[in-house]
Amino acid sequence: MDTGFDLRKHGGVEVFLRDCPTRAVLELIASKWTMLVLVALEDGRPMRFGELRRRLDGVTPKVLTQTLRALEREGLLTRSVYPTVPPRVEYRLTELGQEVGGLIQGITLWSQANIAAIQAAREEFDERAALLQQDPVAPDR
Repeated sequence: MDTGFDLRKHGGVEVFLRDCPTRAVLELIASKWTMLVLVALEDGRPMRFGELRRRLDGVTPKVLTQTLRALEREGLLTRSVYPTVPPRVEYRLTELGQEVGGLIQGITLWSQANIAAIQAAREEFDERAALLQQDPVAPDR
């Protein structure tokens, strides 16, 4: 498959290839919970696990733990453990994490600004789909 300019010839990566390391990073960043963690931490203030869990309505402890570990592994956040009883653990974005968090914040703002148009498009689509269910031989408009 021709994907345009082939960076591999120049020592770069080709994100459209299955084994490209960039693809794994994109898959992580594109995850719903990753995006929400990045936005929650984007202001630079450290947060504890419980704080993040309350902020991210609907996330399970298991999924939040997996997401935080993956972000730490990729260098997008730091996990600081303080020797208290019980131990206090805080999460904070690294410089790299703040950079991608800013990009995700832009997507969040775009989503909020355009939600009415998106909801209207959904309703229109669902109405057309319902009409097609009633009359399957009607042409798709």
